[in-house]
Amino acid sequence: MLSRILVSGVSGPIGKALLPLLHTRGYEVVRLVRGPAAAKDQIMWHPAQPLSPETFSGFDAVIHLAGETIFGYWGRAKKARIRNSRVVGTRNLAEALAQAKSKPQVFICGSAIGYYGSRSDEVLNEASEPGQDFLALVCRDWEAATKPAIDAGIRTAQIRTGVVLSRDGGALPKMLAPFKLGLGGRIGDGRQWMSWIDVQDLVGAILHILKTDLLQGPVNMVAPKPLTNAEFTATLASVLHRPAIFPLPTLVVKTVFGEMGDAILLSSQRVEPTRLVGTGYPFAFSDLRPSLEHLLRA
Repeated sequence: MLSRILVSGVSGPIGKALLPLLHTRGYEVVRLVRGPAAAKDQIMWHPAQPLSPETFSGFDAVIHLAGETIFGYWGRAKKARIRNSRVVGTRNLAEALAQAKSKPQVFICGSAIGYYGSRSDEVLNEASEPGQDFLALVCRDWEAATKPAIDAGIRTAQIRTGVVLSRDGGALPKMLAPFKLGLGGRIGDGRQWMSWIDVQDLVGAILHILKTDLLQGPVNMVAPKPLTNAEFTATLASVLHRPAIFPLPTLVVKTVFGEMGDAILLSSQRVEPTRLVGTGYPFAFSDLRPSLEHLLRA
């Protein structure tokens, strides 16, 4: 029976949704924070520095969600922060857990469907090969950084997260302003696949992994019904009762957003949640429209 859980990345949209759910289910939650610990349920950590195993002893589960945001211009320094915050931080945490006197039963570590790279219309599952672009290589090394925990016998799952739909951050709030003004539309030719997940299902799936002993290794955290960007933007416009007639041309995306735009806005990943479906996770939102209506209702 899991009762004491350590969580990092609590200030992001996933963490904001996960913590209340864990509390309502009766878990004792301790948070990893970057600044000084201000309460008894906080532990300060420095991801880039080796961590004391004693500090991380006695937890039943660890959920590691921390990482530099991928939004913003990808200069050399930004790309280094994206990579190091994930790979170095995860490796240091995994090594501390592996050496702890009382090890956790399960370690859930963030990853992303960026692991697969841009794959056009190819249907992707957890057994698919990784891509070779910057984000794919980051995700590959991010997942590999959990190896010390795996070698120590800790059940470890790497959650490959798609586009998370949340009111509290991530992609959706960034989309809303132009669409509410009637200035939204497809990005590029709109044929790229968007594999999305409602934040309610994402945190529900994390609980599912905690309770399902068979789940370890990579787990795709996406809804069962991905859409093309044209379908996604048309649905968003319809829910907002606005038109979707102002496309954002590929050239503009690449000029304004650079490598980030190419990797995030134009990349195509048609991903299936094979392992979640196979272990019986009951999605609350398999279709996009009900998810958006739920998230955007007044």
